Formats: sequence, structure tokens, C-alpha cells
Amino acid sequence: MRHGVKTNNLGRKIGHRVALFKNLSIALIMHKRINTTLAKAKNLRVQLEPLVTKSKDNTQHSRRTVFSYLQNNDAVSELFDTIGPKVADRPGGYLRIIKTGFRKGDGAETALIEFVDFNEVYSSKPASATGKKKVRRGRAKATAAAPATENEAASAEETAAEETAE
Repeated sequence: MRHGVKTNNLGRKIGHRVALFKNLSIALIMHKRINTTLAKAKNLRVQLEPLVTKSKDNTQHSRRTVFSYLQNNDAVSELFDTIGPKVADRPGGYLRIIKTGFRKGDGAETALIEFVDFNEVYSSKPASATGKKKVRRGRAKATAAAPATENEAASAEETAAEETAE
């Protein structure tokens, strides 16, 4: 039985697994998206998202902590100089996994893993160009149903009366 086993070992010993995720992390940071198997992508997201969170705070201590995991100066500078500032306002969920089908040779399920803010196709820029404001579901009803002040309530009643008069 596998009670309390949280990690997927991917059929590798610890040294091989650490090196695998170090190399996958570096490749993802440098290229912003990579193709890999679904199991590796899911594990990579768990390994890399805390490092991206550290990159939002550009201090010497954060850089050294991330370098202890990656051991690559180019990847650390890319993470802190390019990726960190771009995801600074995002509260989490920096990586997206998209299933891409099955590999022909062995039938393994493959996936594309990428940084959310570096894909122009899925970005929220076109939504803001249309003029729609992005709101969360729970708050949109409360703010639309009850005006904040008496002046706004009076002006809303006046505009409603003018529209019915026309």
C-alpha cells in the first residue's frame, strides 16, 4: 500500500530525479515552454512554482536560495530579471499544463508546460482592449446590486427615470 506517499518517483533514483528536474526547470525558464510527459510536467510545476514565488522578491538571499536549486547563473538571472517582474502581481499559478496527446513510441501521455504570462494567445490583453473589466464572480453581484453611496443611488434613479421618459 502507498499510505502517505506524496511524490511520484518516476522510476528513478533520487540523484537521477533531482538532476532531471533541475534540467527541466532550467529549460523551462530559458525557453518559457517545453514539451514533456504529463507526469514530469505535474512534478515540475510542484518543484518550480515556489522558485518563481521567490523570484518576485529580488534580494541576494532569494537569488542564492534559487541558485542552490538550479546551479545555473543564466537561468537564475532570467528568472529574476524577466519572469519575476512579469508575475509580480499574480498570487500564484504561474505555470500552465496543456495535454497534447500520446507519444507514438511508447504511448506516454505528453503535455506542454509553459509560463502563463508569456503566452500571447491566452493572455488577458485582448479582454481589456474590448473595455470589459475582469471581476471575480462573488464580488460582481454584490457591487452591482447595491450602490456604494446615496449620491450614486440618487443619480442611478434619475438616469432610470430619464430613460423611461424617453
